[in-house]
Amino acid sequence: MKHLSHQTKIGAVRAEKKINIKPVDEFSGRRKLVIGLMLVAMIGLVYKAVELQILDTQFLQKQARIRHVSTVKIAAYRGQIKDRNGERLAVSAPVGSIWVNPQYCRVKTGRRAKQACAELNNSAKLKQLADLLDISLDRVNRAFNPASKKQFVYLKRRIEPYLAEQVKALGQPGVAVVKEFKRFYPAGEVTAHLLGFTDIDDQGQEGLELMHNSTLEGVAGSKRVIRDGARRVIAEYDVESIKEPEAGQDLVLSIDERLQYLAYRELKAGVVKHNAEAGALVILEAETGNVLAIVNQPAFNPNSRKGLKISHYRNRAITDVFEPGSTMKPLVVAAALDGGFIKEDQLFTTEKLRIQRKWVKDGRDYGTLNLTGVLKKSSNVAASKIALSMPPEYFWRFYHSLGFGMAPGIGFPGEASGSLPEYFGWSAFEQATLSFGYRLSMSALQLARAYTALADDGLLHSVSLLQRDQDEYAERVISAETAVKVRAMIEQVVKKDGTAYKARVEGYRVAGKTGTVRKVKNGAYSNDYLSVFVGMAPASDPKLIIAVMVDSPHGGQYYGGLVAAPIFSKVMGGALRVLGVAPDEEQSMSVLLTQ
Repeated sequence: MKHLSHQTKIGAVRAEKKINIKPVDEFSGRRKLVIGLMLVAMIGLVYKAVELQILDTQFLQKQARIRHVSTVKIAAYRGQIKDRNGERLAVSAPVGSIWVNPQYCRVKTGRRAKQACAELNNSAKLKQLADLLDISLDRVNRAFNPASKKQFVYLKRRIEPYLAEQVKALGQPGVAVVKEFKRFYPAGEVTAHLLGFTDIDDQGQEGLELMHNSTLEGVAGSKRVIRDGARRVIAEYDVESIKEPEAGQDLVLSIDERLQYLAYRELKAGVVKHNAEAGALVILEAETGNVLAIVNQPAFNPNSRKGLKISHYRNRAITDVFEPGSTMKPLVVAAALDGGFIKEDQLFTTEKLRIQRKWVKDGRDYGTLNLTGVLKKSSNVAASKIALSMPPEYFWRFYHSLGFGMAPGIGFPGEASGSLPEYFGWSAFEQATLSFGYRLSMSALQLARAYTALADDGLLHSVSLLQRDQDEYAERVISAETAVKVRAMIEQVVKKDGTAYKARVEGYRVAGKTGTVRKVKNGAYSNDYLSVFVGMAPASDPKLIIAVMVDSPHGGQYYGGLVAAPIFSKVMGGALRVLGVAPDEEQSMSVLLTQ
C-alpha cells in the first residue's frame, strides 16, 4: 500500500508538470516572414521614394519633359510691302493649318483611347472633315494610316480662320489646328511680276518677295507646351515663352500704285488690241531714277496660281532683253555732238549706203536731212554716217557709260545685263548697225534708264525700286547743252509729220523716239517685230520717262509709232494728271491763262 501510494504521488507530480508545459506556436515563423517581407518592402519603398524624389529628380523631370513637354514654333508676321504713298501691296493674314497624328490610336491611354479610336474610324465624321476642307476622303484616311512612323502630317494648310474654327468644333480625335500666316496681294496681277509671291512656308520665291526675303520674313519665336498621351497640345497649358517672334520689316517701294494700275491697264489693252505675244512697260522718275511703275503681259494672279505657266512669272521689263532698234539714234547723235565729231547744223544725204559689200538703206529716200530731220524721219543711212564719224573706242565707251552690257544693279532676281560687243572686234558695218539698234541688246528698264541722260540734262541716273529722295549715284555722261539740244530734236518726232504722232499728249510737250525691230528666232531675223517707244514729258522740264515694248504684234500693224506710241500716250497723259504736273505746251498754257 505504501509503495502504491508512492507511485501515485509520482504520477500526480508528473501529471502536474505535464500540465504546466507551454504549448508550441506553429505560426510564429510565418508571421516573422511576413513581417520581414513587409519591412523589406517598406525599406524598398522608402528607398525608391528617396531615389525618385531626391536622387533621380533631374533625370525623371527630363524624361517627363521629353514625353509631355515640347517646344512649339511661333510663326513671325511677315513685313508688309507698301508703295511710296503707304498703300499696302502685300500683307500677311493669320490663317489655320490642319494637321493629324497618324499614330494617335497606337498611344495606350485606356478606355478613352478605345472610344476615341472608335470615333476616329467613324466614316461619317471623317467625311464631314473631308467636306469642310474640300479634300477627298481617301486623303483623310491616308493621313490617319496607323502604319506610319510619323507623328505629324499636314492635312491642309492655310485655310480661312472661320473654317479652322469649324474643324475644331468637329472635335475629331487626332486632329489639331496650328496658327500660320498667309500672304495676300490686294492689287492681284497688277503688281504680280514686281512683287512675286511666297511659298507654303511663307518664304519668298519670286520678285521682291525673294529679293528682300531676309528683311521681310522676320524671326520665328518659340514656346514650351504640354502634350497629352496622343501628342496633342493641351491648349490651356503653355509652360513658358522661350522667345517672342520678331515681325519682319516693312518694305517701302518707289512704286506708285495709281500709276502701276494705269500702266497695267493700258499695256494689257494694247497687247490684246494688237494680238501680241507679250509686252513690257516702265515708268521712271526723270530726276531720281526711281521706278514708279513696271508692268508686263501676260500676267498672273499671285493669290491663285493654279494651272499657270512658269513663263508668266517673268518680269520681262527687267529680265528679258531685245534689240532696241531706232530708239538708239538720239543717243548716237548725242555722243557725236558731245564729242565734236559732227556739227549741229550739219546735213546728211540719205541715199542707200554700201559698207563692206552690204547695204544700209531707209524705207524711202528722204533726200538731205539736218540732225532734227535724221531723228524725225528715223534715217538708218544718216545714223550710220554719224556712227562711223566716231572712233570705235569712243562710241563703245559712250554706250558703255549708259549702262549697256551691264545689269542695272537693282538686285532683282534674274535682272538682265544685255549685250554690247567689244569695240576691238567691230567691223565698219557692225558699227553702223549699232547706230540703229542692232547687234546689242537690253531690257526695257535699261532703255528707260539710258534716256535719263537726255531728260535730266546729261545726268545718267541709277534706278531704284525702293523709295529715295535723290540719286547719290547719278553720273554725267554728256553736257547739259547737248542733252537739251537732242531733247528739242526728238520733240519733232512726235509732231504730225514725225514717226510718233500718236505719242502726243494733249497739253504737254513730248519728246521721244520709236523703234521697229525684226525679232530674232532660231538665230535668224524673222518676220515678227518688236514695237518700241521711249519718251519723256513735259519736254521743257521732264518729270517722267516711259519705255514701252510690245512683242510680236499680229493685228496688222507693227511699227513702233502705231503700236507702242499710243500706249505711251495714254499712260503718260494719265500719269501726268495723277501727279498734278502742269501742262507746258504753249497753246495749252495760253488757253489756261485766258480762263
